[in-house]
Amino acid sequence: MDYIFTVRRVRKGAFTNEPGSTYFLKVPENSADIDPTHQIGSAGSGMPDKWAREVMAHAKSGLNPRTGEPKGDILIYVHGFNTPTSTMLERHRLIRKGVEKHGFEGVVVSFDWPSASSALNYLEDRSDAKQTARYLVDAGIAAFAERQTPDCEINMHLLAHSMGAYVVREAFDDADDRPAIAANSWSVSQVMLVSGDVSTSSLTDGNPKTSSLYRHCVRLTNYSNPFDAALSLSNIKRVGVSPRVGRVGLPSDAPGKAVEVDTGTYYEANKHKFDHLPNDSHTWYFWDDTFMRDVTETVKGDVDRNRIVTRVGRGSRLELIV
Repeated sequence: MDYIFTVRRVRKGAFTNEPGSTYFLKVPENSADIDPTHQIGSAGSGMPDKWAREVMAHAKSGLNPRTGEPKGDILIYVHGFNTPTSTMLERHRLIRKGVEKHGFEGVVVSFDWPSASSALNYLEDRSDAKQTARYLVDAGIAAFAERQTPDCEINMHLLAHSMGAYVVREAFDDADDRPAIAANSWSVSQVMLVSGDVSTSSLTDGNPKTSSLYRHCVRLTNYSNPFDAALSLSNIKRVGVSPRVGRVGLPSDAPGKAVEVDTGTYYEANKHKFDHLPNDSHTWYFWDDTFMRDVTETVKGDVDRNRIVTRVGRGSRLELIV
């Protein structure tokens, strides 16, 4: 089974590309797409206890050697723009299988926001992303945090691709502006931005756009590719925007908890493996075993960031090893 929570509107028995209520889904392995009939509980009524219990049961992965209490991990995938539901589900499964191969014993959950299936829909997708971003925290992160118990330590992590980085940034910023959410204790352990479609300058230390994001995470890892054509300033869909963190990397004055993993050399050496993929310089990560191993080690957190075997270099700027 695959666990998804989506904020798409339902019309004529199918999910659309417009914002709607929150649906918590349990998707059968043999289903090629998500469907409203996969829903657990009632739409728009908050995270159902049944769905939450199942997810948290799958998240448990053993005992904390320090406390002796159960521990586990929830990895939440947030997709980018131009991502229909079937593509979201395909990539969700690629992530799940990729990290499980390298020893991840928790559960992968996806937050599905209303993105269209057209590259020309960039501005509308961005508007829908901003409108629905709050539910990533409200319906997901904060709802899981409320269900934490002292005798079970569940760590949450985020893997955001492309415009999904914008969703995460806006979700965290919005949450801190609302007293009802800000007053509660919620946080995530690892935040991983992949091909991030947010400005590099917004990730500087003290920038109000990302201060909430940094405050509510333990570590932020940015995976960038200087050959990412989708994030190029020359791309007609992106005219007038500043350099993106998924292409040029983190700014030099990013906080100490932020780490850069430059994948450019690795991509150039291996791009022949990905040239059959659509928009390969932007999406190759989902199909790459080395990247999935790096994500797994980042989530597990057992090894210092400078000692992860898929990386070379030291400090805050590393490279994916060829």
